[in-house]
Order: sequence, then C-alpha cells, then structure tokens
Amino acid sequence: MREEARAERAVRLGESPRNAREALRKSVWIGIWLVFLSSPVKDLASGRHTPAGTAAGAVGLAAFVAVYLAVVFRNMGRPLGRPVRTRYVGALIAGLFVLAVVLCLTLGAHWTGLFVYVSVSCGAALPLRAAYWTIPLTGAAMVLTGWYLGEKDTGQLLLLVVLIGFAMTGVRQLVRTTVELRQARATVAQLAANEERLRLARDLHDLLGHSLSLITLKSELAGRMLPAHPDKAAQQVADIEQVSRQALVDVREAVTGYRRPRLSAELAGARVALTAAEVVAAVPAEPDLTGVPEESESALAWALREAVTNVVRHSGASRCTVDVVRRQTLDGAFLELSVEDNGSGAAAGPAKGPGNGLTGLTERLEKAGGRLEAGRVRHGFRLVARAPLARTGDTEPAGSVPPAPRRPARTLGARSHRTDGSAT
Repeated sequence: MREEARAERAVRLGESPRNAREALRKSVWIGIWLVFLSSPVKDLASGRHTPAGTAAGAVGLAAFVAVYLAVVFRNMGRPLGRPVRTRYVGALIAGLFVLAVVLCLTLGAHWTGLFVYVSVSCGAALPLRAAYWTIPLTGAAMVLTGWYLGEKDTGQLLLLVVLIGFAMTGVRQLVRTTVELRQARATVAQLAANEERLRLARDLHDLLGHSLSLITLKSELAGRMLPAHPDKAAQQVADIEQVSRQALVDVREAVTGYRRPRLSAELAGARVALTAAEVVAAVPAEPDLTGVPEESESALAWALREAVTNVVRHSGASRCTVDVVRRQTLDGAFLELSVEDNGSGAAAGPAKGPGNGLTGLTERLEKAGGRLEAGRVRHGFRLVARAPLARTGDTEPAGSVPPAPRRPARTLGARSHRTDGSAT
C-alpha cells in the first residue's frame, strides 16, 4: 500500500497530468531548471541598460520563458502514440531561437545562456532526426553570436549546449521506454487473466459437458419410460443420481486445485509484501520444486503466507530472510522452508500456548506428513516448516533407512505477535 501511495504522489513523466496538483508538480519539476537564467536576470538588475532597454529585456525574457515552458511541458505530458505536430513545435522552437539571438545581440553576452534552453527544447520536442542536426546548429549559432559580441570564451558553454541537448534526447527515449514497459506489463497481466479464464472455461466444459449431456439424455429417456416402464425409468433416475454425484466430485476437485496455493506464487507475493512494508527481503526467485507432491507444496505455501503476514503485521522487523532447501533426514527427504526476521516482539508467557495461526499450520503440515518448528533465535524469530518429498504412504526404495516415528510439531518460545490469531 505504501508503494502504491508513493507511486500516486510521484511526478508521472511521459503521461498527461490527471489533475491540477499533478500539473503543478510537473511545472515545478520543469521550472527548477530555470535557475540557469540567473545571469540574464542579474544583467537586467545591474542598471547597465536604459529603462526602456530593461523593460524590453524583461518582456523578451518573460516571452522566452513562456514559450520554453509551453514546448517542454506539452511534450513531456504527451501520451504515448500521439503524433508530434512537427510544424507547430518547430515554429515555437524557431521563436525561441530568434528571441535568444535578438536578446543576445541587443543586451550583451550575458544572455548567451539562453541557447541552452533552445538546445533542451530541440532535444525534448523535435523528432530525433531533426534534433540530431538542430542541436549542433544551436551550438554553432551561440558561438557565432558570442564571437560577434566579442566573447571569446564560449568553448565551455558550447560543450554544455551540445551535451545537454543530446542528454535530453536520451531522457526522452528513457521516458518513452518506461511508458511502453508500463503498458506492456498491463497488457501481459490482461493476457494472463484472459488465459486463466479460458483455462477455467475449458476445464469446466471438459468436466461438466459430458456429465450434463448424459443427465439430459437420461432425463428424456426416464420421461418417455415413466408411463409404461416405471422400473426402467427408476433405473435411469438412479443413473442420473450417480452421474450427478460424480460430476459434483469432479467440480470439487477442480475447484480445490484452483484454490491450492503455489509456493512459487507465494514467494513472489512475499517479496512484494515485504518490500511494500519497507522490510529488506531476501527471497529466492525460483526454487526447485521438481517431484514435490502437491499437498507438500500447498502446506509450505500456507506456512509462507502465514509467516510473512506475521512479519509484516506484528513483528516490527526491518529484515527478513526466506530460504527453501531440500534436506535428507532420518525421517526421509524433506523440502524445508525457513523464514527468519529480526523482529523484537515480547516472548509469550508460559501459560500461553501456540495461537490459532501456528496451530492451524501445525495441523496442516502434519496432515501432509511434515512438521513445524517456530521460536525465538538470537536476533529475532525463526519459523521452519518441513514437508516430505515423497507422498504419504509411498513405499520406500529398497535399502533405505526405515523412518523414525514422526516427532510432534513444536513451538519454541513463541512470541506474542506470533501466537495471536493471525490470518491463515
């Protein structure tokens, strides 16, 4: 939630302002760079010019700033895909160029910094092919103007004019790429949702299509047989009941499969949740789940969800480490999930047993043939959940060590924020 709130408050480069507040923020962000106009402003305030010249210079500077802001603000807020009105933008930039030349020739060399803004406008608003030749042309015009005014030290300013113009083209491409990536991510999410809906529709059709067709056919047969052959009609009704029960079982199994959490998805969700809560997270990207039974993966996924929920809501931790490894123990091969944080909750009193969250996880893991260990460590709290890599009831290969009796799940010194009834 915090990350989303920060994104809402951020200046959205490459997108049009959604409201007056965003327009103000974008104007401030662009207007900061007007600080380089300090030299012309100082020249106007120095008193070197006549009152008429000072007034004309102030009007010309105001017009220059207004045109510059119009060019840059309009371009930075253009939605992706909208065509650039090259003639209109070119006319505005040509006006900036003329104003810069006229103000420099009439008021002196202190005004040569205006060419920096002309170069920025070329890089920000013109098509790339046009920007590649107008930026050097702006630099050349600045050098010639300075030479005419007797300003010989224009090398550094020429470098600034050229570099900042081409840098603006890079920023413009970066903004465009960012917007394209945002749109592509939204498209991928939409396609994934559509694919999931198609898969659900296909599975439901495969599950129920045949059963419902058979129920319809047998219902018609029972209706035809009912007056003359009640015994045969009763048999058809019995078949309908059997088919209906089997269809209900199939639907329940399918829904259970849809609702079963996946460990890889829970790891990705844990990374997002911890980052949003400003917790430094070390979470594996893609663990090796080859050969892991579904019930074991599901139990560990529930354990990870519960542990991360406790870290975010109750622990006050600033760091959390999640690890998924395979371990060979005397009881057999296990997939082990560990979640450790540096939270500082108070220890639970001796009279307080494990809360609903840990109790539910213990029962779920025991049902899958695993176990849960949770307790305080030196610098925080650690939860370890283990689930077998072989299905419960599978035979052990020949020569394997017979498993020892399964130890009951234990909770070591659970803290109060771990034993309160959290979501499972």
